[in-house]
Amino acid sequence: MAILPGAEPFSHDGSDVGVLLVHGFTGTPQSLRPWAEHLAEAGYTVRLPRLPGHGTTWQEMNRTEWSDWYATVDATFRELLARCRTVFVAGLSMGGALALQLAQNHGPRVAGLVLVNPAVKFEDPRLVVLPVLKHLVGALPGIANDIKKADATELAYTKTPLKAGHSQIVAWRTVIRDLPEVTQPVLLLHSPQDHVVPASSSALVLSKISSEDVQEILLENSYHVATLDNDAPLIFAESVKFIERLTS
Repeated sequence: MAILPGAEPFSHDGSDVGVLLVHGFTGTPQSLRPWAEHLAEAGYTVRLPRLPGHGTTWQEMNRTEWSDWYATVDATFRELLARCRTVFVAGLSMGGALALQLAQNHGPRVAGLVLVNPAVKFEDPRLVVLPVLKHLVGALPGIANDIKKADATELAYTKTPLKAGHSQIVAWRTVIRDLPEVTQPVLLLHSPQDHVVPASSSALVLSKISSEDVQEILLENSYHVATLDNDAPLIFAESVKFIERLTS
């Protein structure tokens, strides 16, 4: 399956401090590439994989599910662990939920989490009928490109594949159940104006994790895809400060 131009993964070998970046549902590494490049310029070893089914076609994504995406994240994390003394994990939207599950499964081997508009819940009434609807309709209109900045565009599907989407929602149950197992330092940045993931998603994460070192930052001038939006420089700078503080 051909990969969309711009959807390629990003990899950089730098210091013995590694950072794994995880993109969101129906998105691609393009949404996090400027962040990855900033971290690489700061000297870190960076990995930004393309999750299975993403960056090709929405029909192809409908043949993948949460376990496939998590397997890629887990394998990339283990590769970083083998070459770095410390590894941080960062994610946007669904990437944040995958990062949380990685922290739950790997414990202190994850040095810290940077979460941008993490998705562990929606407030869409259509979700009630999704288990049936996914067999009747392949996809619904897309959720991509929720960006306030006028000249920014997210490379993502224009449709939401429902079978893949349902697998994410089912997986959230486990992620939410195990949030108390997250004890790592957390930097959580979220947009008050987010038209994809409700503010209650970040609030749920913050209310249930057991981390003692938690920093919350509001992204007042961005929508959901904040890593390509007006507050992107703030996200980049604060993530470097977070990593530097924990590795100094």
